[in-house]
Amino acid sequence: MRIALYHPWIYLKSGLERTLFEYRARSRHEVTLYTSRFAPADTYPELRDSGVVELPRVSVKRTYLGAISGAARIATTRIDPARFDALVVSCDGLGDLLTLRNRDKPILALVFTPLRAVFDEVYRERALGRLGPFRPLGLVAEAAFKALDRACWRNYDTVVAISDTVRGRILRGGLRPQGDVGLAYPGIAAARITGGAKPEPYFLIAGRIMWTKNIRLGLEAFALAKRDLPGWRLVVAGMVDDKSRAIAEELMARGREIGDVEFHTDNTDAQMQALQDRCTALLFTAFNEDWGLTPLEAMAAGRPVVAVDRGGPRESVQDGVTGFLTPDDPAAFAERMLQLARDPALAARMGAAGTERARLFTWDAFVDKLDDAVERMVEDRRRRKEGTTNR
Repeated sequence: MRIALYHPWIYLKSGLERTLFEYRARSRHEVTLYTSRFAPADTYPELRDSGVVELPRVSVKRTYLGAISGAARIATTRIDPARFDALVVSCDGLGDLLTLRNRDKPILALVFTPLRAVFDEVYRERALGRLGPFRPLGLVAEAAFKALDRACWRNYDTVVAISDTVRGRILRGGLRPQGDVGLAYPGIAAARITGGAKPEPYFLIAGRIMWTKNIRLGLEAFALAKRDLPGWRLVVAGMVDDKSRAIAEELMARGREIGDVEFHTDNTDAQMQALQDRCTALLFTAFNEDWGLTPLEAMAAGRPVVAVDRGGPRESVQDGVTGFLTPDDPAAFAERMLQLARDPALAARMGAAGTERARLFTWDAFVDKLDDAVERMVEDRRRRKEGTTNR
């Protein structure tokens, strides 16, 4: 079967892009990636050489004008239906608009999240708060987008969410009825689940450096904990894209004030894995993550995870077993950091439990579920078409 897999922009190194190339590489079908913005030098090498097809380009600027322009371009883009048997839309906001002109073949929504500024309550309040006096304009744009997005969602034959957190947003947003949303967790390579090396005295924050990752929480927690942890470090490792450079510079300045804080912003996969393998624990500070691959990667490396008690980590991290689910509060994070630093046996037990937990979330399991969903969708469409023809 030929599958067209669409995501609006491929220009970063994040869990979403990793999921795209893992699905393409592991699917039992022929998968072609389509996007409206491709920056091969800024994403994973596996995507650079995967035959990505770039459609008419859209802007990646997170402004209302940029979003409106990009939305209009996506809504009017058409992929030749002769090139595929099924369309999979990677949904994290504007991708739904592609369904308006591409309904010839069955469409599956692989939902990383509905647009967070509209359908994620926590993110929405923070995003509206950033608008200041322009909040009323944001509310008008939100209402208009909701109406359009719900119309687009009616074009999906099948919907698969990457976590129960995301599934909840879909249901609460009225995008799909209860019981009509599948679930497939993105994961890690089974060969990666090996446990790690001897831990070193540092905590790790891994992932893109941007405002949604709430990295200041980890910085302030380390500032509190380091008073009782001489010789310990905090390592922050991840990509910085253009729109997040100002935020990254602010965080780096705060890190210099605290001391013993390192920022690694240009890492290969091997370097990221080495950092995970040697840390004492991973700090996962995102305020309401959709799912989160880095906790799985840390658990695969035999490292405990201290995560904000909200969103995807509630589904992957077992509180008190593979790590700690903690309030979004520096003092609470610092307390757990001190506990793990002072009790290596506890950290080792949690790390071992995490390694076993990680075995539940592999790429092969994810791809099999997604392939199964696509095959059922295509078969259901075929049967409906035959039934209509035979009447």
